[in-house]
Amino acid sequence: MARVVVEIMPKPEILDPQGKAVAGALPRLGFTDFASVRQGKRFELEVAGDATEDVLAAARRAAEEVLSNPVIEDVVSVHVATED
Repeated sequence: MARVVVEIMPKPEILDPQGKAVAGALPRLGFTDFASVRQGKRFELEVAGDATEDVLAAARRAAEEVLSNPVIEDVVSVHVATED
């Protein structure tokens, strides 16, 4: 059984209030190395079998048509999860 990871981020021109809130909190918590934060979404799709090129293409299609809002979000990555 394989896992496909889909990562989605707001388009650059879209305001990101959650990212802005996190960016404001980081320095107060001692994390001063970061200039900005953008918050996105991550989906993990389990596959009953191998993650073939056809499965990855289907995952990308699902990401573009169902998992994301193409008006305000970009699908930035569709890949096979690696075991850590």
